[in-house]
Amino acid sequence: MEAPKNRFQCPTPDEQAILDHLVVSPIPPEEYARFDALLVEHHYLKNALIVGEHMRYVATYNGAWMGLAAWGAGSRHLKARDSFIGWSDEQRHRRLALVVNNTRLLILPECNSPNLISRFMKMMLSRLSGDWQERWEHPVALAETFVDPTRFQGTCYKVSGWLKMGQTSGFGRCAGDFYQAHHLPKDLWVRELEKKACKRLRAAKLPEAWESVEQKNKPRCRAKPAEMLSLVQLLEKEVSEFRIRQWQTYPVAGMLALIAMAVMCGVVRGQRDLAAFARTLSEAQMRALKFRKVPRTMRREPPGETTFHRVLCGVDPFMVERALLIWQEQLLGPAEDKTIAIDGKKLRHARGVELVSAFGLESGRWLGTVCTESKSNEIPAGRKLLEKIDVTGKTVVADAIHTQQETARQIIFEGGGDYVLTVKGNQKGLQETIGGLLAEPPFPPS
Repeated sequence: MEAPKNRFQCPTPDEQAILDHLVVSPIPPEEYARFDALLVEHHYLKNALIVGEHMRYVATYNGAWMGLAAWGAGSRHLKARDSFIGWSDEQRHRRLALVVNNTRLLILPECNSPNLISRFMKMMLSRLSGDWQERWEHPVALAETFVDPTRFQGTCYKVSGWLKMGQTSGFGRCAGDFYQAHHLPKDLWVRELEKKACKRLRAAKLPEAWESVEQKNKPRCRAKPAEMLSLVQLLEKEVSEFRIRQWQTYPVAGMLALIAMAVMCGVVRGQRDLAAFARTLSEAQMRALKFRKVPRTMRREPPGETTFHRVLCGVDPFMVERALLIWQEQLLGPAEDKTIAIDGKKLRHARGVELVSAFGLESGRWLGTVCTESKSNEIPAGRKLLEKIDVTGKTVVADAIHTQQETARQIIFEGGGDYVLTVKGNQKGLQETIGGLLAEPPFPPS
């Protein structure tokens, strides 16, 4: 009877010495040219392209390069990976930087020995997240890679704890969000770099060490075209267009709807950030905003900084406020808050602009805003705001700057409401009066 063949090749003493003394480390930028040249020469893909944040590793023995590996940004859309993680589309957009892709893995031809590639992979995985933190100021949680099944079986990934998720659909990204079929599906492998990484990636809140990834991520427009259209149609009715028709590539209603959505998505600075937010719009979203095609290119293009500047300087703020309050009531129904808070805030980077706003404390709903006049403060602005709000049967709360007799009279006698106003230590006369009213009276002799 023929003896079974040994499927495994044991390393020789010299090969074992290589495994025992193998050193794996990222390379400095001055070594990138040599690294890329070796990949182009020996890797079957014949290129060294790495997308986004990246790391290049080499495995060395006695200073000689034995293996190369490149890591880059995770793929935007992978159905099997996203299902494995269990996160939503929005979570994927905000947290994708926590996923890395092993784009290239190569053992140089003259260095191929048993277990070298798996030892290389194991040593990389043990330090990958820490190196990424040092280089890109955030860790990574999940690794992915693609293996061509016509060439390789993915054995080194399997023995290193990677899981095979099946095959890709055979499409590759060509430009932006455009994908083209190449009919060469790859095996998809993934590996958690920390315990319960997938559970943390799909959680409502990321661990503190990972939060910086979301903070660096720029806001994007997530509204559906139908949702955007309802606001645009309302703004068309309530806000008049102040420009001549020939210049209306970007109608004021669409621009104001875009600005409102940008603020709700976290854009809080000026027209530069608004223009960056506009660049995230899809063709369908721009159609919903009623943006017209630019004659020069015959395509819809997002508005730039100067367009935002002209709209913000020329539009009537009172019309915008009325339209947004109507839209809010259409979505949420009539306000039922019994307590109204009034507070003023100075806008950063706005040359002293100060706004006084009113909010319902129970629901957090915005009830109106007034800008303070030049060389004035928020006291008269707060009174002007109270004139626009129905406070009948409600309680108005405000900080100490609004603790004024005229303001209190306006709330009670003109508005029909009650007030809770703050008294600070620097209002000594008022504080003593209140103290006397609240003190217990002396015990009567009778």
